[in-house]
Amino acid sequence: MKPLRTLVLVLGDQLDLHAAAFDGFDPAQDAVWMAEADEESTHVWSSKQRIAIFLAAMRHFAEALRAAGRPLHYLRLDDPGNCGSLAGNLQAALTRLAPQQVVMTAPGDWRVWQSLKAVVAAAGLVLDVREDRHFFCTVREFAAHAKGRKTLRLEYFYRELRQRHAVLMEGDQPCGGQWNFDADNRESFGSHGPGSLPPRPMFEPDALTREVIAFVESRFAAHPGALARFAWPVTREQALAALHRFIDERLPLFGRYEDAMWPGEPWLYHSQLSAALNLKLLSAREVVQAAEAAYRDGRAPIESVEGFIRQILGWREYVRGIYWTQMPGYASLNALEATQDLPAWYWSGDTDMACLRDAIRQTLDHGYAHHIQRLMVTGLFALLLGVRPQQVHAWYLAVYVDAVEWVELPNTLGMSQYGDGGLMASKPYVATGKYIQRMGGGCAGCRYDPALRTGDKACPFTTLYWDFLMRHEQRLAGNARMALQVKNVGRLAPAERVAVAQRAEAIRAGAVGGSS
Repeated sequence: MKPLRTLVLVLGDQLDLHAAAFDGFDPAQDAVWMAEADEESTHVWSSKQRIAIFLAAMRHFAEALRAAGRPLHYLRLDDPGNCGSLAGNLQAALTRLAPQQVVMTAPGDWRVWQSLKAVVAAAGLVLDVREDRHFFCTVREFAAHAKGRKTLRLEYFYRELRQRHAVLMEGDQPCGGQWNFDADNRESFGSHGPGSLPPRPMFEPDALTREVIAFVESRFAAHPGALARFAWPVTREQALAALHRFIDERLPLFGRYEDAMWPGEPWLYHSQLSAALNLKLLSAREVVQAAEAAYRDGRAPIESVEGFIRQILGWREYVRGIYWTQMPGYASLNALEATQDLPAWYWSGDTDMACLRDAIRQTLDHGYAHHIQRLMVTGLFALLLGVRPQQVHAWYLAVYVDAVEWVELPNTLGMSQYGDGGLMASKPYVATGKYIQRMGGGCAGCRYDPALRTGDKACPFTTLYWDFLMRHEQRLAGNARMALQVKNVGRLAPAERVAVAQRAEAIRAGAVGGSS
């Protein structure tokens, strides 16, 4: 057998024929290695939707590699000899194939990177890790930005990237004369609701995807979630179609309603592109370019385009930088010393709180919830309840189709749970049930009243909000952005404080959604 020069490792979130790992690839002397591994679905209790999208996208990418004439060694979960872990499977492949060198694009998970690096080193080889060109900013560039800063704020970093890459710029000035259009965005639908919405882009599973769905239903039968309505893009062509549909149909109103909710309406005006982006079926650059082109062509207003681009060029790059500059210690942070267990009903949606029931059941049905449902419903409740942030992180990593640890962990532990004590978020994002009511969270159909903070009818969000402020009053007293909220809690009469604390304790002891 002809000696193998290079073995290119491709992970399930690196599905790009033009990735840096393929630079200099020669089919005559190089080969690609991909492997499915049970461990990637079981180290957190992954939902069926999440498992299925990864497996379906990987198997379709394997077909694309073969069509491109690239020799491929692909190991399926049910293949003989699959030991269940990426590290174990790679070790066996290196012994069998004996490559002279091993190459990969930078991975998105610290745990995976460490395990693969150790296997390659044990084989006496060097792992050549190349930059992931799907990002605008390298980890080194982010580290340079972060050097000497006690806190890391999105706004300054985002403006640097806008200027460096000439995105939404007119010379040295931002398009529209300002950097941020939040004041023009984030409206609710009001009592009339969202009205007629664009239909969700749905991609009917082909034979290969149907095979994956049947396999997941059988092998991972005990895992949460459902696959009856699986319709995510799992190929490059489908992902491009989803991007074009978003630009044409949803982007014009994205900004106005980016924080709005409505019961039974999962998709609204959100892009639903994060899974395709994180699998690398789409590049961040082409998504940003498509959105900017819509603005310059007059097809979408600046407030929507800037708000959307900030999520990709700003926030997505920002959380990746935080992850890779702060790991591995970041994953164990717990600045608020939260010790509560995640309620069991997060895995079923069996709660009597309407907003949580809707968000969790939608998550289990589709593997999806938009950012306000994640931050200000499921995440907010866990924060107010005092759940250990590592348990919240494990749940988010398990249930969402777009969950890769580099993006999920900082969003959950830092932004949502304030577990890093303010490194990335300037304050804990806490609110009463009135915020959820104002943004259309379904309070009209709920047994609880968001205006009440004590008593059996009090909204658990409202009770726990005041309890959270009382428990962390001293800690938050020095936070300028929390000054008004801390001042308000200081006005509570002693008897009211006792009543709030007692009701909060009853909520923590409740079996279903805060009922006592």
